[in-house]
Amino acid sequence: MMMKFISHIYRFIRVFICAGLLFVIASSCNNRIPDKVTDIDGNVYHTICIGKQVWMVENLKVTRYRNGDSIPKVTGRAKWTIQKEGAFCNYDNNDNNITAYGRLYNWFAVNDSRHIAPEGWHIPSDDEFNTLINYLGGDSIAGNKMKEPGALHWLAPNNAANKSGFSASPGGYRNDYDGNFFLQGHNGMLWSATENDTTAWIRIVNNRDASVFRNYACKPSGFSVRCIKD
Repeated sequence: MMMKFISHIYRFIRVFICAGLLFVIASSCNNRIPDKVTDIDGNVYHTICIGKQVWMVENLKVTRYRNGDSIPKVTGRAKWTIQKEGAFCNYDNNDNNITAYGRLYNWFAVNDSRHIAPEGWHIPSDDEFNTLINYLGGDSIAGNKMKEPGALHWLAPNNAANKSGFSASPGGYRNDYDGNFFLQGHNGMLWSATENDTTAWIRIVNNRDASVFRNYACKPSGFSVRCIKD
């Protein structure tokens, strides 16, 4: 009789522990988070829960701030280098790059109080990138867990597994000092919202490395943008 009672207690404890674990797993992200979000231009982005963060799966494509004001589109190389306000462009000034890679923005657009992120979203801080990367195992391995796999957009060798679902794409960048474009297919480079004196912090993944690199860049540079939910 006593053994049967102990067995029931043990079974109850197991069920309680399992239920608790399921609750912790489920509560890592809000189940009511929509799987898509739309910006003011009508561009639709998929979303992914990674740990306790919710990220967009695609790079930003928007051409207007949240209040409807236009973000200046700057194609000329010389004009790009002297911008002191928000601006965007397409890689190589080619509209065919928008779908796969999104648009490139300078940091003044990232930091504008009118906001380039949709309502309820924002540009990630340096600390929020740290949270993501630490959750994925640290700088040395997180890159392969974040990159889109295969050779559709990334140049070889690209050994990405994309285990996180972040699906980083190699949108390249636009130089701040001459307005030229570089490294599409090789590098995915993302602005953070965090300043570093006269520069700002970015994150870089590339086609030859499993790592995520942290660096700083001049604010007139053009990089891709990912948004994170408030």
